[in-house]
Amino acid sequence: MIEAPPWLRRHPLAVDILAAAGLVLLDVAFTLVTPREFWPRQLPVAIGWSVLCAAPVAVRRVVPWVAVGAAVATLILPAVLGYAPTTQSLTFVVLTYTMAANRSLRPAIVATVVLWVPVMVLNVVAPLESVLEVSPTAAVLNNVLVAVGVFAVGRAVHARRASTEALRERARVAEANQRSLAEQAVADERRRIARELHDVVAHHVSVMGVLATGARRVLRRDPDAADEAIATIEDTSRATLREMRRLLDVLRTDEPVAELTPQPGLAGLAALTEQVREAGLPVTLTVEGTPGPLEEGVTLTVYRIVQEALTNALKHAGPATAQVRLLFGEVWLVVEVTDTGRGPGREPDRIGHGLVGMRERVGLYGGVLHTGRRPGGGFQVRATLPMDQLAADGGPSARHGRRTE
Repeated sequence: MIEAPPWLRRHPLAVDILAAAGLVLLDVAFTLVTPREFWPRQLPVAIGWSVLCAAPVAVRRVVPWVAVGAAVATLILPAVLGYAPTTQSLTFVVLTYTMAANRSLRPAIVATVVLWVPVMVLNVVAPLESVLEVSPTAAVLNNVLVAVGVFAVGRAVHARRASTEALRERARVAEANQRSLAEQAVADERRRIARELHDVVAHHVSVMGVLATGARRVLRRDPDAADEAIATIEDTSRATLREMRRLLDVLRTDEPVAELTPQPGLAGLAALTEQVREAGLPVTLTVEGTPGPLEEGVTLTVYRIVQEALTNALKHAGPATAQVRLLFGEVWLVVEVTDTGRGPGREPDRIGHGLVGMRERVGLYGGVLHTGRRPGGGFQVRATLPMDQLAADGGPSARHGRRTE
């Protein structure tokens, strides 16, 4: 359906005035192309009456019922002038279409009857003289056909507009629902991450409490051991503060946190891949480089990324194989999970909330997540995390004299 330009929709009165002027010009042009003997006796006066007959079109959308009444009132002109301007018939057609297209069914029918019944009565009671000999019955039948045809076109346009508006509303509601589901997925995943980070932080605090108790007990007997315990408390407290900041970044709920439970990490990847292998997806695990001292939240993030990627591969890859690759470098930690299957479907509901969760976890540590189909077939999940934000001591592993390859 072709829509009018925005400026036309913003100025309906100006558009209708131009339409009325167009009807007058059409009447003048029609008069000029006819033989002179059929012209009105006074052409300027006839043009004036033509403007008067077209005037209801100029206000058809501002005051539609006034326009209908004014158009019916112009029916006295044939009795005064002895002829009817062409704009009069065109005005009746335009008003019939306008009421049928813009009003509900009952007002549209009433307007059509009010417009055309007087015309039919005049064609029977006081028919105009014309070059063509037309009987009153034929004139009435012609009026009925024109009225019904124009009314039908107007109602068809009205139905099309209603259908288009309904489709737009459905699209708006669907978009709002999709946005709400996406926001809910992010919120749910943030709460889940917050609960897991709470466990990590609580574990760090528990360790600091135990170390502080031990340091106090051996402070007098073994100052070196106490100093080592205090140094460990210092490093642990820094890691705890960083995890606390991340926890506050993602915490968006007042729900009670989960009880303290051990969280999986890098050591659990071998068991995870074995479980996936037993579930029917052949998978291999490759580790390149030497893991430095990583925070527990980081190892948990790596585990969850691999877990979610392999779960998606089990669901969507079909008969395929998968590979998990961890690359520990001096600058980047790369987690890559690939498979040779067909990948997830294209439907919006097949995207799932798993990718949302992975993106939230990777973004929490300043990393970047790339997911998508591989050029040679299959699906790939690749997370790149900056090492300078991941080390347990707050700096790169090289700070301790280590070199990873």
